[in-house]
Amino acid sequence: MSGSGARPAAYGVMPADTTEDVRARGAGVSRQVAVLPVGSFEQHGPYLPLATDTLVACAVAREIAAAYPVHLLPPVTLSCSHEHAAWPGTVSISSVTLHAVVRDIADSLRRSGVESLVVVNGHGGNYVLGNVVQEASARGESMALYPAAEDWEEARQRAGVVTSLLTDMHAGEIEASILLHAHPEFLRPGHESADFTADDRRHLLTTGMSAYTESGVIGRPSLASAEKGKGLLAALVENFEPYFRLLTSAGAPGTPRG
Repeated sequence: MSGSGARPAAYGVMPADTTEDVRARGAGVSRQVAVLPVGSFEQHGPYLPLATDTLVACAVAREIAAAYPVHLLPPVTLSCSHEHAAWPGTVSISSVTLHAVVRDIADSLRRSGVESLVVVNGHGGNYVLGNVVQEASARGESMALYPAAEDWEEARQRAGVVTSLLTDMHAGEIEASILLHAHPEFLRPGHESADFTADDRRHLLTTGMSAYTESGVIGRPSLASAEKGKGLLAALVENFEPYFRLLTSAGAPGTPRG
């Protein structure tokens, strides 16, 4: 791992840094990297909170910040959850708005001397985040999207998660496991008997989730455990290493030329 210096003993969803913590950490690295959790506020069945994706993204980002000298940012909670609009409580913003928010954050960070931004995405429906990173890279800026599907697949296997990524689509084994480990106080009874699968979802973007599930669940949350959640986060922290190396290398996008 590439840790350096002490962080304030953390924390829940919000970072505990002061401005002096950020100043000291920035002085100890050759290139500063910020980590931005992006979640959602959408239905996750009757047992997981609307903020599940945000809590997952924050758990991943928090563990990364404990292992690497990065600037941990507060989460973006409202995002693109249009496919969940049939359930009460879901709130969405447009992809254009989310694109603009992330780009504005990256611009602000660069003005304060933080050259690189990692977007830690906790919601699969935030497709536009891939475009944000592509466009930033094309402009010569330094940005990455994490975790990739390959990172989740490796983490799933190493943590002993049984359900495939295809089957474990929403409120399933992975999300319930991470909350059981990181935020058990938010998990309500019911995940043990809520399994529901719908692997063929080819019309999801047209029909939304309600065409595939009445409960809002697609996955096998009965298999979730706190131990698996801990293993998932540990694997994702290890998998972050090449991202950190890439964004802090001398030839990274956005590096000033001598």
